Amino acid sequence: MTVLENARAVAKELEATLTLLDEEQTERFIDTILDARTIFTAGAGRSGLMMRAFAMRLMHMGFQVHVAGDVTTPAIRGGDLLVIGSGSGETSGLVSMAAKARSVGATTAILTGFPNSSLGSIADSVVRIPAPTPKSGSESSIASIQPMGSLFEQSLLVVLDATIMRLMEKKNVDSAEMFSRHANLE
Repeated sequence: MTVLENARAVAKELEATLTLLDEEQTERFIDTILDARTIFTAGAGRSGLMMRAFAMRLMHMGFQVHVAGDVTTPAIRGGDLLVIGSGSGETSGLVSMAAKARSVGATTAILTGFPNSSLGSIADSVVRIPAPTPKSGSESSIASIQPMGSLFEQSLLVVLDATIMRLMEKKNVDSAEMFSRHANLE
């Protein structure tokens, strides 16, 4: 297939995946964000890159946000929120982070393909992204022509960007205000 044909196939897969999102789960996730004092994001591999992109947009909106593991990231505390993106919900380092966050009274939210995973069982808020990953077995009803967890990672980014759009609406923030917080040491 050509690149254009592949791109069209990817777009169809994204549409099929995103139409299966649970609106109640996404609205609960948004409320969890709005209730947080400080937000921390985490993920591993490509999912981690999507979580970094989400942290950037939250910062553009004016939220106090940090990426877990960065050298300037402070301690998480009660009243804070840890948001994790994990296709499998079983990445051991992320499970440890969620357990630590919970032990200090922080809230946890997970975006995953496996709501019944270790992370799903720890989280206060779960958004299921029904995209296949290498570990999904028969849990996803969506088939993908893409390698490994690409469809999950793409869907994760789209869900997070759509979350930002909903937060913009709820907080009455526009793109111009967000751009005023854009990095200027470039």
